[in-house]
Amino acid sequence: MSAEATSPGAPIRRRGRPRIDLRRLGRVALLGPVSRDRLPDAIGHVAEAHRAHYPDADLSILRRAYVLAESSHRGQMRKSGEPYITHPLAVTLILAQLGAETTTLTASLLHDTVEDTDVTLDQVRDQFGREVCYLVDGVTKLEKVDYGAAAEPETFRKMLVATGDDVRVMSIKLADRLHNMRTLGVMRPEKQARIAKVTRDVLIPLAERLGVQALKTELEDLVFAILHPEEYERTRALIDAAAARSEGSGAARQDPLAAIAESVTTVLREAGIPAEVLIRPRHFVSVHRVGVKRGELRGTDFGRLLVLVGEDADCYAVLGELHTCFTPVISEFKDFIAAPKFNLYQSLHTAVVGADGAVAEVLIRTHRMHKVAEAGVIALGNPYAADSGTGSQPAEPADGERADPTRPGWLSRLLEWQQSAPDPDTFWTTLRADLAQDREITVFRTDGGTLGLPAGASCVDAAYAQYGDEAHNCIGARVNGRLATLGTVLSDGDTVQLLLAEDAASGPSPDWLDHARTPTARIAITGWLDTHPEDTHGPHAGRPAGAGPGQRGHTRPGPQPQQTTGSGPATTASAVVDRPDAPVRLAGCCTPVPPDAVTGFVVRGGAVTVHRLECPAVARMRSVGRTPVGVSWTDATECRVTLVAESFGRPRLLADLTEAIATADAAIISATVEPPSEQRVRHTYTLQLPDAAGLPALMRAMRDVPGVYDVSRAKHRAATV
Repeated sequence: MSAEATSPGAPIRRRGRPRIDLRRLGRVALLGPVSRDRLPDAIGHVAEAHRAHYPDADLSILRRAYVLAESSHRGQMRKSGEPYITHPLAVTLILAQLGAETTTLTASLLHDTVEDTDVTLDQVRDQFGREVCYLVDGVTKLEKVDYGAAAEPETFRKMLVATGDDVRVMSIKLADRLHNMRTLGVMRPEKQARIAKVTRDVLIPLAERLGVQALKTELEDLVFAILHPEEYERTRALIDAAAARSEGSGAARQDPLAAIAESVTTVLREAGIPAEVLIRPRHFVSVHRVGVKRGELRGTDFGRLLVLVGEDADCYAVLGELHTCFTPVISEFKDFIAAPKFNLYQSLHTAVVGADGAVAEVLIRTHRMHKVAEAGVIALGNPYAADSGTGSQPAEPADGERADPTRPGWLSRLLEWQQSAPDPDTFWTTLRADLAQDREITVFRTDGGTLGLPAGASCVDAAYAQYGDEAHNCIGARVNGRLATLGTVLSDGDTVQLLLAEDAASGPSPDWLDHARTPTARIAITGWLDTHPEDTHGPHAGRPAGAGPGQRGHTRPGPQPQQTTGSGPATTASAVVDRPDAPVRLAGCCTPVPPDAVTGFVVRGGAVTVHRLECPAVARMRSVGRTPVGVSWTDATECRVTLVAESFGRPRLLADLTEAIATADAAIISATVEPPSEQRVRHTYTLQLPDAAGLPALMRAMRDVPGVYDVSRAKHRAATV
């Protein structure tokens, strides 16, 4: 079945795009190699499309690539019945029409040779160079016989890593998937649905992030037709009806968008602004989304006006004329020229009201912006070569590392976190979740650097983006100069300063996961919690991450576990347990200090955690049959304790409490100030005392601070360990 026959509908095709006669190409392909002095007829359409973008391109390498591809695929047939060579030809044509340079087209012709024929990567490298070889290898699937069910996620991992070094790898993959989706009708319905879902969850978001709107929109329509056939047919009927109305008599009167386009053309001509005004039909999914949003479609909802000009300044001149001569819809105005999208997209968006009250959306951009908006990174040609589009070798610095100007922040983050997700299922699930976040923000660091984060990211995400695993010690943040919670959602353009504790014996709380949007943060937090199971319900568990200035998600108030030697009892600085050679730690949920009545329990890894007898964790562990371990205090005097101060909110309260603590010779390890509730404030401090005997006096001094009505030892629910 031909590509045309299996496409969901003709309206998806864009006007002016040459069609591929697969049956004719199939007959030509079967004729075998051609003479060296002319280009094969089968790729004449590719050469024509390529020369439209690169008039001086050397096509000899395309001829050699076609000869190798045709000879190696000879005898292979697609499930649709055409010779297999028609597939790489179609993929190459798609890329040629979008303006891909010669090297990409060469690799596209060869992209299935290593995977499906006896051609080896060494042969490709010898005949076409290492650059073409790299691109072909990047899109070559891993063998299912070697990887089993992990073959698909691991193939995408391999492809994304290759894309991090050369974005043209993903360009070829997107064009390959588009042609496969066009001809998917010959597959079983269940296989169509499976491929469509992967396309929806992974390939379409990647096309969006790389700015290749021409591929993204058609992929969306093809997926829409397969996964939602009823909604697709209803949308198609609406589009067909609108087209029929505009093609009838008196079209200008019946088509309000055409009438507004004519008025806009007149206004710009009279203003002396050279511009091309086009009606840009919405694709199927776009029409469907507008219908869902508004309930009932208007005549102008089936398309938008596209105004193309020569220079950036002309874009703003057009905007001024439109807002002067028409009534603008101010809420629809967006300036993506001054602030481009993270996928290279630039344009002015606005909406104006026509004479009859019809509202038309208008896109204003230069011809160059339009090319990039359609083709994204493909429009960059060869970003690694000084002479883009010639297929020459990429420029490299002295150390041999490629300087890739096309690696945006989201791709760098993806490449970073995938290294921490060795499990294929974790990678596959996290990849889909990451790609579902379709907007990017930039926040500024106080040292002048920037952080690229997904929309909705919090200070937790910023901490891990800036510091990696060191962010485990983050205790708070300042956003735009003001103290903020770690759970604060950041906005584009914010300035963020992350505050780290000097105490290395601290770590994140499970609550941090509620505020982490980036895979980097989630994987790091989950990894820490998995390796510290006894610490997942510390003195700050159950509170939002970073509930106030100096916030920390969890602090281990006891000293680091110390392994003892010999046959005597194990100890910390102040506790001795009846279990030789066992590391000892003081529980974070109740922070016991001498002379508290205490007991201990063995936790994962053989360590003993010491709890106060009244700690809720003790009753729970006894209820599940855990055997307590005897604990006694040594003569050591230093201790660490967590205190909670309940107070009424007032100015300088935090300063006065801090002064009272310092006067008692206690050192503040960490502090939390929760947001006021009904004019009441809760302060939580983890303190290092030189002598446990001074604890009662310290608590009295804190109670004497004006506004403080209670100071108590922390009592928090702890996990069964």
